[in-house]
Amino acid sequence: MPKHLSEEEKNNRANEKSKKRKAARDKMLATKTVEKGLLIVHTGKGKGKSTAAFGLVTRAVGNQMRVGVVQFVKGKWETGERHVLEKFPEQVDIRTMGEGFTWDTQDRARDIAAAKAAWKVSKKMIDDARGSSPKYDMILLDELNIVLRYSYLPLKEVIKELKRKPKDLHLIVTGRNAKPELIEIADLVTEMMQIKHPFREQNVMAQKGIEF
Repeated sequence: MPKHLSEEEKNNRANEKSKKRKAARDKMLATKTVEKGLLIVHTGKGKGKSTAAFGLVTRAVGNQMRVGVVQFVKGKWETGERHVLEKFPEQVDIRTMGEGFTWDTQDRARDIAAAKAAWKVSKKMIDDARGSSPKYDMILLDELNIVLRYSYLPLKEVIKELKRKPKDLHLIVTGRNAKPELIEIADLVTEMMQIKHPFREQNVMAQKGIEF
């Protein structure tokens, strides 16, 4: 903006630009008429994949929606989000199926068995979201990408099941290294990029309220 303009002239110019931006945005929003359940993927090496997903779960609960949560990996961790969601048993069904990360159990057969049990529960939740009186409006499959990365579940079966989810169901999948096949069928994909992390750079341990 030219320096020779008075404050009033600067304000008038800024206001005119704001009006044009608002008009353009209103025109764009007028074309957004589709309402549907979304398949959402949070992936990437950065922190925040599950955190963002549980933020969506909390938002859904605040809107009186019914939510199912299956945690494929973080079984041994006592987390703040789990404690909060357990206070809403009439709206939230949270199942912690995993027994920790693979380096915690050091037992591949046990990890595969836990993944299969979690997937069985997940499929039941998706089925319960069908029909005229669905049990769930949103389902979070937390760290499903991890077990797919290690081939603990058949990828084709998982993709087939996710593709046939109820049309009004919001389904969220988290975990790094999302498979290309999953990314292809998703409606919304966010990749968390790590720029700095205190665990690696400052030897800061996992802390309450931040990691769990």
